[in-house]
Amino acid sequence: MQLHQGYPEQGVVDLKLTRGERSESRHFYLFTAPWIIGFVVFALFPVLASFYLGFTDYDIINSPVFVGLANFRELFHDEHFWNSIVVTLKYCLFSVPLTLVLSLMFALLINQKVPFRGFFRMAMYFPSMISGVAMSLMWFWVFNPQAGLLNYALSLFGIEPIHWLLDERYALWALIIMSFWGMGAGMLIFLAGLQGVPTSLLEAARLDGAGRWKSFWNVTFPMISPVFLFQLIIGVIDSFQVFTQAYAITQGGPNYTTWFYVYNIYVNAFKNFRYGYASAMAWLLLAAVMVVTYLIMKLSNRFVYYEGGREQ
Repeated sequence: MQLHQGYPEQGVVDLKLTRGERSESRHFYLFTAPWIIGFVVFALFPVLASFYLGFTDYDIINSPVFVGLANFRELFHDEHFWNSIVVTLKYCLFSVPLTLVLSLMFALLINQKVPFRGFFRMAMYFPSMISGVAMSLMWFWVFNPQAGLLNYALSLFGIEPIHWLLDERYALWALIIMSFWGMGAGMLIFLAGLQGVPTSLLEAARLDGAGRWKSFWNVTFPMISPVFLFQLIIGVIDSFQVFTQAYAITQGGPNYTTWFYVYNIYVNAFKNFRYGYASAMAWLLLAAVMVVTYLIMKLSNRFVYYEGGREQ
């Protein structure tokens, strides 16, 4: 753009683009068009379509029929809906805290000056790179009641074989144990946070007579608390979306004990062909994730330390 030659003192802008600027604009839209088209077709349109379908009765064969809030009213009278919420919350309440604690413990261990630290970092992170289906099938053999590695280890202590995936008392716990397999990614993030803690603060704490526990609790943890908050939010969101494990090895059983919320969405959409009902469930999940994330962020002001001051 150029200033109008007649009114330089007022700074009037000539909105007419030069030939070079028009060419640059065309190239900008040309090179960004694949991403824009992909976003609209594969992200924006499905999201908007699912919002509309949540208020319809749609079975993919017949045209959608608008039913208003009928799907949402039916949800609150659906036994499987409430059961899936309970199962997902149980998984979240046990899996997320345990994974956070174990990830932090291993990060603290690897952060020490021990031999082969690079190898241990790689060994801890490598399992998290395995795809969900492959990981689930591997753990399916680990939990095998006759030839599984876990039951073999328990037999060394005289414990009878446990039917992990077939017994409703243990099926959900088996999936919680599986969730520890991917803690290497969290360990790596904690490790990065630990390496950012100023050594001067730790040395000052030692000079004041603080032991390892007090140094960790009063110096290290406050400094990595934003990292802890990030890991907590990501862990909660991931736990709300558990699907692969339930689909690959338990199929929601036994007796609906691993009937997770997202697995319930899958069953209604792709087995019962109730796409409108499943869309309503998906939007309730989005609302729940947003509310829980907001509450965690508000409560985080009590324990998260920011160098520039507390977030409001």
